[in-house]
Amino acid sequence: MNVVTNIMSEINEVMSLIDEKELDNALPYFDKNKRIFVTGAGRSGFQGKGFAMRLMHIGYTDYVMGETITPSIQSGDTWVAISGSGTTKGIIADTKIAKEKGLSIVVLTSNRHSELAQLADSVIVVPGATKTGAGIKSIQLLSSLFDQTVHITLDALALKIANRDHTSNEDAFKGHVNVE
Repeated sequence: MNVVTNIMSEINEVMSLIDEKELDNALPYFDKNKRIFVTGAGRSGFQGKGFAMRLMHIGYTDYVMGETITPSIQSGDTWVAISGSGTTKGIIADTKIAKEKGLSIVVLTSNRHSELAQLADSVIVVPGATKTGAGIKSIQLLSSLFDQTVHITLDALALKIANRDHTSNEDAFKGHVNVE
């Protein structure tokens, strides 16, 4: 079996284990009357940025933590934290502050029993391999399998949100950058 076939097999295995009910349980935390803050470190942060972009396309007010235009968080906002291991110290520390300030917490992790997951109002388990060895084992480096499958999972969540809100592809396109 070649490398690409192996990687696709791993992705399919992890995606078959995603509990779609967990995506549905997260839906109430995404409301156009709430601001959404997305955080993740390293490659998880890149996946978070992609999700934040898609939320913006479908009409949400959202921010990526650490960016220069990110405002202060306030009670009633939604916090989305991404960490494959669920043990990333900075993400845990920031999520604790968000929880103390009254934000709803949605976590994506491979480890349901992690410290980060314990802070969540809603957990979406994405059981791809992480740098700590959690999740489905992989031939790939570090957390590549988690990163790939969390990206797909976040796209699925964005699609569920768009469908719930009756946001079409044409509507989303109106929010897409028009100076390229």
